[in-house]
Amino acid sequence: MSLIYSVEDDKDLQDLLRFSLGGFGYDIELFDDAEALFETLENGHRPDLILLDVMLPGMDGIAALKLLKGNSRYKKIPVIMLTAKATEANIVGGLNYGADDYMTKPFSVMELSARINANLRKNAKDEILEADGIRLDLSSHECLIDGRKVSLTIKEFALLAELLRSVNKVRTREELLENIWGYGYEGETRTLDMHVRTLRGKLGDHASKLVTVRGMGFKYEA
Repeated sequence: MSLIYSVEDDKDLQDLLRFSLGGFGYDIELFDDAEALFETLENGHRPDLILLDVMLPGMDGIAALKLLKGNSRYKKIPVIMLTAKATEANIVGGLNYGADDYMTKPFSVMELSARINANLRKNAKDEILEADGIRLDLSSHECLIDGRKVSLTIKEFALLAELLRSVNKVRTREELLENIWGYGYEGETRTLDMHVRTLRGKLGDHASKLVTVRGMGFKYEA
């Protein structure tokens, strides 16, 4: 399940995004302003895509976009700008500052979902996941731990990628089984436990950061 951050101060639009994007299968987290977004990012949480309104209280969307795209940790996160401003100058301005896409209000939630999917697919081709000295290159299927190349199986790599996409957040057993082994997977959860054990064995000094949350699932604790 892809994690989407939406920065939007309009409560009605927040409700629409929560309901519609949740119905399309996205996990969505809402923020009233850009300051709250950056606080969450600095705490180690990383979304798969950000929906960013231009007109925001405090820091506006363009200023937030500049900070996102100017930071090596966040610049590869796709950003779709949402705004009531429809002039060509505003659209070109947002794209020039690094926006990956642009939609003007009012918009179709079906089109928004399609654009989210397109940007997620495009970004996945060369996505890099990093946390605490661990670096995963999804395009080359390479794992580096403290600069040392470590060989992971396909499932171990997929498991670590799922956890690094949502650092410090619990991923349920059901989510991990569905996302890694496929929808409708009917195998025993011991398969997941076995892969967690073997992955810990390869993480070295970082093994303790792959945490079991009893009764729920697992998380990577940065």
